[in-house]
Amino acid sequence: MESSVQHFPVTHKECSVVIKGNKTDMVISGYDDHFLVIATQIGCMGTILHARKDESLSIHPTFNVSVIFGKRDEPMLVACARQLIEHISTSGSSKPLVLSLGLQDHSSETLRGVVSAVTANRVW
Repeated sequence: MESSVQHFPVTHKECSVVIKGNKTDMVISGYDDHFLVIATQIGCMGTILHARKDESLSIHPTFNVSVIFGKRDEPMLVACARQLIEHISTSGSSKPLVLSLGLQDHSSETLRGVVSAVTANRVW
């Protein structure tokens, strides 16, 4: 009997970092048509956001961020998604981002830590 090892077909990275004393587990995946980032401190997905660069004829790029599921009244979550899609865009990719944030708090320090960890472990 032959045993074959199959690898996950999607490019991804997994990491754990400590942000403001909270262990934060992350999975960063690069699919053919989008990027998926899951960052959780609470063991579940939390708020899910979609961010994309608007393709227009303007010299200055514009970005669209929307909450798909979860807390719609948290501007810091939207700011986090915007920072990540801007980073993806400046790195040369035009793929949209699906971002899941299950965090203990939504402070600017926590979200800066998430952005920093994601960009350090990027798959784009």
